[in-house]
Amino acid sequence: MSQRILITGGAGFLGSHLCDRMIDAGNEVICLDNYFTGRRQNITHLLDHPNFELLRHDIIDPIKLEVDQIYNLACPASPIHYQHNAIKTMKTSVMGAINMLGLARRIKARILQASTSEVYGDPLMHPQKEGYWGHVNPIGIRSCYDEGKRCAETLFMDYKRQNGVDVRIMRIFNTYGPRMNADDGRVVSNFIVQALRGEEITIYGDGSQTRSFCYCDDNIEGMIRLMDGDHPGPINIGNPNEFTILELAEQVIELTGSSSKISHLPIPQDDPKQRQPDISLAKAELDWRPKTELREGLTSTISYFEKELSEK
Repeated sequence: MSQRILITGGAGFLGSHLCDRMIDAGNEVICLDNYFTGRRQNITHLLDHPNFELLRHDIIDPIKLEVDQIYNLACPASPIHYQHNAIKTMKTSVMGAINMLGLARRIKARILQASTSEVYGDPLMHPQKEGYWGHVNPIGIRSCYDEGKRCAETLFMDYKRQNGVDVRIMRIFNTYGPRMNADDGRVVSNFIVQALRGEEITIYGDGSQTRSFCYCDDNIEGMIRLMDGDHPGPINIGNPNEFTILELAEQVIELTGSSSKISHLPIPQDDPKQRQPDISLAKAELDWRPKTELREGLTSTISYFEKELSEK
C-alpha cells in the first residue's frame, strides 16, 4: 500500500538513496533538506516525478505536514562538516529530534531516527552490541555529534514511553557508496579522491585502527526493514567484516590503479581505535545482513567518483 513518507536530510548521501527506494516502491515522498551537506544534484532526477516533493527547510524550525512515516536523517555526519559548526550540529540533533517527534506525535506517524555507531565513542567493548552504553568524551571535538545523537536517542525513547510515539532507532556504522561528498573527510571518499588525483593517501596514525564498511544499498535495506518491522531499536546496521585503515588504502590504490603513495598524519582527538558492529539483533529481528563485499562496493564507488571528478 502506498504511503506518504517524509525524509529529512533527503538530499544527502543516504537520504537520496532512500528517496529512490521509496519512489520505486510507489510511495509519495517529501524530501526535506537545508543543503548544509545535502546536494540538489543528488535528487535532480526525481524532481519531475509526480510522487516527489522537495522542501528547503531546516528541522531546527518546526514544520506542519501530513505523512505516514518520518525518516529523520538530517544531520551532518562527517567530522569535517559536523565540527565546522558544532553548535548547529547539536541543535540539529536535539532540537531537530524534538520537532520531528512532536510532528510524529501530533499526526500519529511512525518515526525512525538515523543514529550512529558514534554513540559508542571509543569503545571498550568489541564488537559493539546495542546494550553497550559507550565510552564517550562529553567535551571533546567530536562531542557535538556523538552526544547530540545520544541525546536524540534519549528523546526518542522518552517520547515513546511518555507519549506513545511509534519510534525506531537505527545505529549506523561506517557506510559508503555513490553520492558521498568528495570533500566530506570520510575515509572511503578521502582515499578514493586522493588516489584518483594521484595525491598522497593520508592515513591518521599508523593505520592499524579498524573500521567496518557497509555499502549504501545494504544500509538502506536495513533501514527500511527496521521501519517496517516491530522492533523499536536501537538496532545496529553495519557490515561486521573488519578492515584496518591501511588495508582499505591498499585496496583503493589497487582498484584505482593509482601511483599514490601512503603518508601518515597524527591521529585526531578521540578517534576510535576499533569500530565493528555486532549485528545479531538485526539478523534475528529484521532477517537482515549486508550482501555487498568491500571490493564490489569500492568498485562501484570509484566509478561514481571518476565521473564526478571528470565533470569538475
